Amino acid sequence: MALVAALAFGLRLIPGPRTIDDAFITFRYARNLLEGSGPVFNPGERVLGTTTPLYMGLLTIVSLPLGGAHAPFPVIALVINALADALTCLLLIAVGRSLRFPAAGWAAALLWAVSPMSVTFAVGGMETSVYILLLVSVFYFRVRGKLYAMSFLSGLAFLCRPDALLLIVPLWIELFIRLLQRNGLRPALGKILLVSLPLLAILVAWFAFAYSYYGTFLPHSMLAKSVAYRLDPRDGLIRMIQNYATPFFEDLTFGTGIILLTVPVYLFLSVIGILAAERLRPGDGAAAGLVFPWIYFLVFSIANPLIFRWYLAPPLPFLFLSLFIGLAALLGLAKTSDAGTARKPAILLGAIVLGCLLLYMRGWTLSPDHGPTSPAPEMAYIRLELLYRRVAGDLQKKLLPGQTVAAGDVGVLGYFLDTPILDTVGLNSAQSVRYYPLPEDMYVIVYAMPPNLILDEQPAYVVLLEVYGRNGLLRDSRFLAQYRICAEYPTDIYGSQSMLVYCRKDLP
Repeated sequence: MALVAALAFGLRLIPGPRTIDDAFITFRYARNLLEGSGPVFNPGERVLGTTTPLYMGLLTIVSLPLGGAHAPFPVIALVINALADALTCLLLIAVGRSLRFPAAGWAAALLWAVSPMSVTFAVGGMETSVYILLLVSVFYFRVRGKLYAMSFLSGLAFLCRPDALLLIVPLWIELFIRLLQRNGLRPALGKILLVSLPLLAILVAWFAFAYSYYGTFLPHSMLAKSVAYRLDPRDGLIRMIQNYATPFFEDLTFGTGIILLTVPVYLFLSVIGILAAERLRPGDGAAAGLVFPWIYFLVFSIANPLIFRWYLAPPLPFLFLSLFIGLAALLGLAKTSDAGTARKPAILLGAIVLGCLLLYMRGWTLSPDHGPTSPAPEMAYIRLELLYRRVAGDLQKKLLPGQTVAAGDVGVLGYFLDTPILDTVGLNSAQSVRYYPLPEDMYVIVYAMPPNLILDEQPAYVVLLEVYGRNGLLRDSRFLAQYRICAEYPTDIYGSQSMLVYCRKDLP
């Protein structure tokens, strides 16, 4: 177990920080809190733009003795996430044992330790690793019958990301049904109320603070994302199918056609795994926890948000467990099996795990072509972030105190520029939301910058990928009359021709 945890920890330290834009948003919240401006993106603007107040608070606490507001947040986030993933691996082993399929727990842990998906968001500075640790912890303590620990961790998981409800709600519903069957209605209600006190205390405390400080307890980013992006109604479903059909990056070796085989096979194994775990641990939340990936699949497919890459990681450890429990059940490798007759099936299962690890190797590169040159997952792509870092360095030389910079991607710019940032997507700037939705012909990709927002707010600088404004802002005569190009950076990211920096013509 120690070796698996060490493997997970080490594989996240090797690439070094490859921080993605959204992580820098959380870093700016934490830094402003440490500087006394409060948990805000822009000092003086009380907008709840983060969906992970727990992770923001964790970064704040850990950074206090390490330089405070001047702490190296990307490095701190990397270490926190590496530790979280190492603990998750240990918990997966423990969950497998508790469900009486120890081989499945070991398989899930080893694969999660090496998974390019897992490593990418750990080194990317996102809350994903801590969030997944909390989800697996909630499941573990439910299976073990430690209901108060489950309740407390359920509250923390919700504060780390609100979509934790997709695991929490089924587990609590299942628990109530079991109590109802055993004890009747009134005792079941009393027990549920009692064990839910830690969860309720956390939620009430957070909601009271959020409403008094921000005027709402719903993250503003949720509203902004629902109106700012233009999506085909099938996008979410397609993305989720791709994710669930290739959890071991099978497509990199066999091509996308492999999906036709993996979809039915993985669905079959997962169903078998859920049923087998429930059969051996009836009433302990096994099925309610292992069905989480499929609830997640349905909700994200139907809601159809813009699915960022880090949305794809949380269900995977649970999917691994159900797949390998199903495989172990078919091979007769439950804990109750005779050890003598299980040797050959165990070797076969080990060979399958080894094959999955070899498939993962295609998702790694020994020498990335941008950023730090240490081995890293191919999907740990930060070319856009590096470009924004260059833009921020150039802008820093021109900015006067208090001048506002507008941008659609605000993480890197916000972290490296000590100036007000107008978030044109609206995640952290409440005023932006009323300018959406835009006419469909303004979109080249999923996002376009609203011309009227820029004209009304009059930021000193506007930073955008050319594709964000190609059919809208950059064709608006009013904008072109008031702003001029002051810098241009060639890039083909998202099909752009360049990164553009505009400044008001009345500025020197």
